[in-house]
Amino acid sequence: MSSAESVLQKVKSLAADAAAATNAVRQHLHAHPELSFAEVNTAAYVTAQLREMGLQPQPLANTGVVALIEGRNPAARTVALRADMDALPIQEQNEVPYKSTNPGVMHACGHDVHTASLLGAARILSQLRDEFEGTVKLIFQPGEELLPGGASLMIKEGVLENPAPASVLGQHVFPMLPAGKVGLRPGRYMASTDELYLTVRGKGGHGAMPEQNLDPVLVAAHIIVAAQQIVSRRASPKLPSVLSFGKVIANGATNVIPNEVYIEGTFRTLNEEWRREAHGHLRKLVEGLAESMGATAELEIRYGYPYLENEPALTARTRAAAEAYLGPENVVELDQWMAAEDFAYYSQVADACFYRLGTRSEDGRNASSVHTPTFDIDPKALEIGPGLMAWLTLQELAQ
Repeated sequence: MSSAESVLQKVKSLAADAAAATNAVRQHLHAHPELSFAEVNTAAYVTAQLREMGLQPQPLANTGVVALIEGRNPAARTVALRADMDALPIQEQNEVPYKSTNPGVMHACGHDVHTASLLGAARILSQLRDEFEGTVKLIFQPGEELLPGGASLMIKEGVLENPAPASVLGQHVFPMLPAGKVGLRPGRYMASTDELYLTVRGKGGHGAMPEQNLDPVLVAAHIIVAAQQIVSRRASPKLPSVLSFGKVIANGATNVIPNEVYIEGTFRTLNEEWRREAHGHLRKLVEGLAESMGATAELEIRYGYPYLENEPALTARTRAAAEAYLGPENVVELDQWMAAEDFAYYSQVADACFYRLGTRSEDGRNASSVHTPTFDIDPKALEIGPGLMAWLTLQELAQ
């Protein structure tokens, strides 16, 4: 047996031995979720777990946690591993022993799995210090679900410095794949995301006398429809773009035209230059169309996460390592996805790879989408996740 095969078997054995403990960690986290930037107890729990491994975790960005695992020759190479810790404002509907004990808050996006997996990987890597050269940087970040994104704050406070990682790996649950499989995609993978807040003002009055009013509902309707031309006629057909409006409030009545209409939406794409250009087109269209119809409009664009780029060479190495760990038949290539993730901030400043961990049960259970009140996972994923992350790290350190 080669040295690499020996290490692989050690990782698998350690992951299997720790599977029950990893599942217990995940269930504890799931039962005690905390919202974005309020992960005080979660950070304290993570810190305690890391100290039990003999590590010296440090706080960062208020509720973030960072720790180092040093192997032989720590300065040789650094690889960073990231997990997010926050939950969502969702009332859980699962009837399980580890159901959320915090009303209206739930780990509906799998961040409990991410945190438990990274803790599990840290435990494995801590036991294999003599097997690798270099340093592993563990990043437990707050606030992935809320702008400006915990990743941006961690980076501003120096999480990618002292030591600077050669690569950053992130893992995310994926109920569209069964537990035991993972998915990757090189290059542009996930979209940027911007929040749109639009107010259209006119002059309200009685619905039976429209000539005496300036109907902001009609103006808003024209804006919603016309804005789609930015995607259909201004963007290259080769460049994915999404413009969606999900909230429209015209607080009148059957016979009452309101004074104003309030609209919220999102704009997403996979190119930063086009993103900025589209903002200008949208602002000009909104203001110009409203003015042409005698109304006024105010558009606020809240700049969100950038698009996520999986560095091709790193992603190819990650895929090869995943195939060695799971078998080629259990590693799939993913489509581009117009959802957004603040891991994208890491990918904009460092070589990064964000991959997906299958969590659906083979019999079809645990198939609810993320961000739903019935999301849950197959426990098998909690053996795969930590072991695979540890193995990917060892392979990347060996570069």
